[in-house]
Amino acid sequence: MACEFTVTRQVEFSDTDMAGIVHFSNFFRFMEGAEHAFFRSLGLSIHDGDSELGWPRVHAECDFKQPLRFEDVIEIRLYVREKRKNRIVYGFIFQKLNEPESGEIARGTVTVACVKREKSGRKMKSIPIPKSIADKITVGEGPAFLDRRPHRAR
Repeated sequence: MACEFTVTRQVEFSDTDMAGIVHFSNFFRFMEGAEHAFFRSLGLSIHDGDSELGWPRVHAECDFKQPLRFEDVIEIRLYVREKRKNRIVYGFIFQKLNEPESGEIARGTVTVACVKREKSGRKMKSIPIPKSIADKITVGEGPAFLDRRPHRAR
């Protein structure tokens, strides 16, 4: 059973804004990409065109400590923080590999619900995570700070 996963990527020019730093919204794309890679590492897919199963996001947040820039090489660590009957909560830590002394760049949380989509695709109903998926994922220890609410600026 898996409880954590790491993916590495390089910041592309299209990830940056006019100030030359990664636009905040891309951190959410990076977290989602790490989740998809995590599922693939388990022999699963987030989206199977023939399946009625879906994983909508019901909560997402990210706290930023330092900027990322074009061509930075980053490591995104995913931790399974919580697994309930019909949802999974992931914690993420971003670190810059080309400047390891910079420490943590950002951290985030994403909560996904397991749902069954109607054939029309318009309605969804919460369902238990299928056993074939739930048996492959476990809650990990992860860094202790991922279990706390992020610090808020005053």
